Amino acid sequence: MTGHRGSTRPRYGRIAALGSAVVVTALTGLAGMGILGGGGTTALADPVARQASYQQSRPTVPTPSATAPAPSTSTGPTGTDTTPLGPTTSGGRSDATTQAPLPAASGSGRRIVFSQHLQRVWLVGAHDTTRRTYLASGSLTDNLQPGHYAVTQRERHAIGIDDSGTMQYFVVFTAGPTGAAIGFHSIPVKDGHLVQTVSQLGTPQSHGCIRQWKPDAVALWHFAPVGTRVVVVA
Repeated sequence: MTGHRGSTRPRYGRIAALGSAVVVTALTGLAGMGILGGGGTTALADPVARQASYQQSRPTVPTPSATAPAPSTSTGPTGTDTTPLGPTTSGGRSDATTQAPLPAASGSGRRIVFSQHLQRVWLVGAHDTTRRTYLASGSLTDNLQPGHYAVTQRERHAIGIDDSGTMQYFVVFTAGPTGAAIGFHSIPVKDGHLVQTVSQLGTPQSHGCIRQWKPDAVALWHFAPVGTRVVVVA
């Protein structure tokens, strides 16, 4: 055996292993202190996880209260006997506060009744209970025949024939001899003014439709989805 020693060489494999161990230990310690989020990079690399993270972090938009009153511009029909319709009788005219009885032979069940003679409307519930009644203004001409009809169309805003103005809450149930739609709607407005006064309700004033004080028009709109029966009596 000789006493010769080979030259000293660095052991690169051990150094590299030692360095890796130090880095892993350091990262583990930082994650334990909350400085690095464990698994965060992997989770957000997944598009589904990114979307979920965004949805959880975005601000919440308040949902309108279910008890809040519906805006007057709502076009969705309700048509139930629990829909609030305001007072039973209309405030459109002072003499409309009297509870008028339903006309004879005006049908039964849930329906709208219009009397041409009395120029009055009734909104009648399923058990023949008057939910609201009020004076209105029907046609000046003989273009609406007594009979049984049904709501066929609803228009939140409409334009009258012969430049007679614009109206709201138009609930159509038939057509006249010329094919023009006939229905219930608010008193038309032309050049910024009502074409008739509220005090004229209860007298014929229209081309064929049934004009209503606006609160009454809103009440009928909410009462009458498509298919609601309409009874016109002489």
